[in-house]
Amino acid sequence: MRLTRQDFQFDLPPELIAQEPPTERGASRLLACDRGLADLPFSALPTLLRPGDLMVRNDTRVVPARLKGHKATGGAVEILLERIQGIYDFTAQVRSSKATRAGQRIALAAGASASVVGRDDDLVALRLDRPVREFFEAHGELPLPPYITRVPDTDDRERYQTVYARESGAVAAPTAGLHFSAELFERCRAAGVEIADVTLHVGAGTFQPLRTDDLDNHRLHAEWVSVPESTVAAIAATRARGGRVVAIGTTVVRSLESAAADGCLRAYQGETRLFIRPGYSFRVVDALVTNFHLSESTLLMLVCAFGGRERVLSAYGHAVRQRYRFFSYGDAMWLTPDPGLAGA
Repeated sequence: MRLTRQDFQFDLPPELIAQEPPTERGASRLLACDRGLADLPFSALPTLLRPGDLMVRNDTRVVPARLKGHKATGGAVEILLERIQGIYDFTAQVRSSKATRAGQRIALAAGASASVVGRDDDLVALRLDRPVREFFEAHGELPLPPYITRVPDTDDRERYQTVYARESGAVAAPTAGLHFSAELFERCRAAGVEIADVTLHVGAGTFQPLRTDDLDNHRLHAEWVSVPESTVAAIAATRARGGRVVAIGTTVVRSLESAAADGCLRAYQGETRLFIRPGYSFRVVDALVTNFHLSESTLLMLVCAFGGRERVLSAYGHAVRQRYRFFSYGDAMWLTPDPGLAGA
């Protein structure tokens, strides 16, 4: 069966899109999709794990990635950082009334300015007159996803960041990790579960819709990923003792599967454009903790590839009926592979 974008469509009442985080980390719901469906509190996650399992998390840290400026003509410009390319260079999504051109200067906060160097696909390459990372940290605004319609506040600086965020470079959070507190990790460790890290710097392209119905014609945005040797060794040890590799979020799935692209998991550092959709054969991941994703999105396609399209979309229908909260600040799902999965 040849699948198109519309095969991953579901109806979502807008009031189920979470606009605020839960009162505290872990105070969310968890839809366990295993042999059947079970509605659980997220705090019950350790009961779904087994001694000897390994949880892998994405330790990327969200940069305050949105800047506002203006051209010499006075026209307003909004810059959304995509990737830091060097001390002074970066690529970004740029919004303005007229397209930017090479050589143009954009005035920013604190007397800073950025010069347009050129284009990189649908992104703009820019050079800042001072170090990029420090400037965004000091003057950038947290880039909440477009479906969160309110203005970011001071609480978002802490809540739209995982408690284990370490490697600065993402413009969107690996949202499955937002549910975890230090106390919950300790409960998992006490249950005999080990923890390892990868890094994938989530880009703004994660929110871009597919522009084609034919999945074969979609080219996924590139993201920087690092899978260290220590994590590869931890996965080998997990396999040796009969444990499962549990990915905390789709970014971890893409990281690990990218590092195993030639059939053997190895330490890896570089870009990935891996587009996982039904028909993909998973090499590393055995279970997945993930949030609920947008209709027709590449992230939903990844989840459907892992758990079976009909099974996952049926679970999404259950989540809608049970009034689960969706997307970045919403509830979560525990998913194991469909035993009868045949790639459809």
